[in-house]
Amino acid sequence: MAVDREQVLRSAAALLTRKSTATMDEVARAAGLSRATLHRHFAGRDALVRALESLGIAECEAALAAARTDEGPAAEAVRRLVRAMEPSAGLLAFLYTENQLFEGEEQNEGWARIDAALTELFRRGQESGEFRIDLTPVWLTEALYGLLASGAWAVAEGRVARNDFTHMIVELLLGGALRREEP
Repeated sequence: MAVDREQVLRSAAALLTRKSTATMDEVARAAGLSRATLHRHFAGRDALVRALESLGIAECEAALAAARTDEGPAAEAVRRLVRAMEPSAGLLAFLYTENQLFEGEEQNEGWARIDAALTELFRRGQESGEFRIDLTPVWLTEALYGLLASGAWAVAEGRVARNDFTHMIVELLLGGALRREEP
């Protein structure tokens, strides 16, 4: 029987999103595999996390493309982007906690591409007068990551309705990022 790698990764992501300390045995069970079969595909937890990272980067890049972040008002582009990223938010929440992915020379350059695209979106919003200029585009990018992760955790734990995910993230982020007229 052939193993569907993407299905295994999605099962692992779903489990690790709920329980980041899950063992490889638990991951194998969640994917419907033996530990030996899982190990043949992923030599250990680090290899599994790196494969999940690749999936997460691919999904973020697909969401960026689908959201057309260079079109229309920046605030609307942010709204489209959050909506496009929602299906991947659980995986991103897990990856957000994996510090080894973001440290040292082995950092995947995919994250730098995503950071650059998001930073450019916020910079464009500042230049058009939509967003506050006292918050750096880099900070707004980090805030978006944090809100996506927090939103995913809140939905997964049943504290927030899935249908409210996009609205709550966008309204909090943009409510704090919109330029206010000075009195």
